Amino acid sequence: MVKIDAYVNDQIKKIKLSDYKGKWVVLLFYPADFTFVCPTELGEAEKYYEEFKKLNAEILSISTDTAFVHKAWHDNSELIKKVTYPMLADPTGNICRIFGTYIENEGLSLRGTFIIDPDGKLKMADIHDNSIGRSAKEILRRLQAADFVRKNNGALVCPASWEPGKETLKPGIELIGKI
Repeated sequence: MVKIDAYVNDQIKKIKLSDYKGKWVVLLFYPADFTFVCPTELGEAEKYYEEFKKLNAEILSISTDTAFVHKAWHDNSELIKKVTYPMLADPTGNICRIFGTYIENEGLSLRGTFIIDPDGKLKMADIHDNSIGRSAKEILRRLQAADFVRKNNGALVCPASWEPGKETLKPGIELIGKI
């Protein structure tokens, strides 16, 4: 397993995805540090970080910047200064290529969101244009749905826009309650 540099807890250290086996992992790919949309997304993800951790999930943000650039951004941006989850460095674009977010002619990543379950299985993937910011609240909702389905061994599934406490479905049978 490949170890990559990450900026976290005011230090640069080596981490690998397998360090998080047994946890949900939310990967947030973004194009670059010191941009306009990216700090709003990463700052919002920090706002919900405790909710993610309650679900045994770790957020990992990833761009093609180095860990040293992540540190400089962290030191100079009021929004990014609040970020406490690991910021991974992929200056070669290798991780971005694996997840299909790399823009070859720009050396940057598209915005990509991936939710990986505690067994290492991909449960959600979303890649979109860099001009559109994503919602940490929606990512959390998707994680909650994936966690619910996992805890129910797939015997119950979540309809569109499901939120915790709302009605669920039994696959192939019927709606449980009213939507």
